[in-house]
Amino acid sequence: MQEGQRPAVTISAIAAEAGVSVPTVSRVLNGRSDVAARTRERVETLLRDHGYQRRGPRRQVRSGLIDLVFNDLDSPWAVEIIRGVEEAAHDAGASTVVSAIHRQTNPASTRQWLDSVSARASDGAILVTTDLDPFLRAELQRLHVPAVVVDPAGVPDLDVPTIGATNWTGAVGATEHLTGIGHVRIGFVAGVPGLWCSRARLDGYRAGLDAAGIAFDPELVVEGDFDYQSGFRAGCRLLELAEPPSAVFAASDQMALGVYEAVRKKGLRVPEDISIVGFDDLPEARWASPPLTTVRQPLAEMGRLAARTVLRILRGEGPESPRVELATRLMVRESTAAPRSR
Repeated sequence: MQEGQRPAVTISAIAAEAGVSVPTVSRVLNGRSDVAARTRERVETLLRDHGYQRRGPRRQVRSGLIDLVFNDLDSPWAVEIIRGVEEAAHDAGASTVVSAIHRQTNPASTRQWLDSVSARASDGAILVTTDLDPFLRAELQRLHVPAVVVDPAGVPDLDVPTIGATNWTGAVGATEHLTGIGHVRIGFVAGVPGLWCSRARLDGYRAGLDAAGIAFDPELVVEGDFDYQSGFRAGCRLLELAEPPSAVFAASDQMALGVYEAVRKKGLRVPEDISIVGFDDLPEARWASPPLTTVRQPLAEMGRLAARTVLRILRGEGPESPRVELATRLMVRESTAAPRSR
């Protein structure tokens, strides 16, 4: 560095000195209107004092590519999200690149994916069931790639647009459907511990029981992993209880279908011996025998809205709302019935 030359200042340093988040500084730099006037003035003053060099204007669209990122692609649930994103992208003349990054088992996969995003000059990113941690957020901002999160893993961050479903309301409705037809002992197969949607569905189940005056029994709650095998294991465990439930609400359709198999292996029948409710309304729910009563969350529409939100940001319009929850709906089919007298 030549004598008298100032060291380069970073957005992170400006944010720390201003006492605001990095995304807030980024919004000021991009001329966004969703920053308080006093905060904007403080950030602008620091930018001038430090001689921060703004980059030149970025083209709204560089490649016509939107990156769609999952933790796991081995799920019909993912297929529904992909379908919605691709429909909206196609309508806008954009393309979709689908990736899976296994951040828990392979920490290097995040860096590899970011390098790929930079190499192909992607315009935006849609991340599904993830936490947009400070490192990943900062790197996407450095690359000028706006991000939207679908079904956020943790508490939704209002600095990043999120698209989800009314998980709590859906779970309340499923539980109240079972209590309304006479079930009192209702098992629950929970989703992946720690995920926002898992907690919301468990809380909804408990609220539904409470509304019917039924005490919560932790013995009737078994953790699952949103997949078929964990549903089967949970179903076997519930059916082996000294007093098994007369109904089971599973936090995903895949787990509900696993419970179907556990019931069959036990020599019992759905719904004659046990009623089952799922969550998602995947195509498999309608094909099951008997067809599965389930909570429909609009997965394809969530994908479409996520893609449209990214495209709005690229046009400089900003998201319509920082946090959107689309309505769920109970689809009553033949897997639920009033309990038989014991």
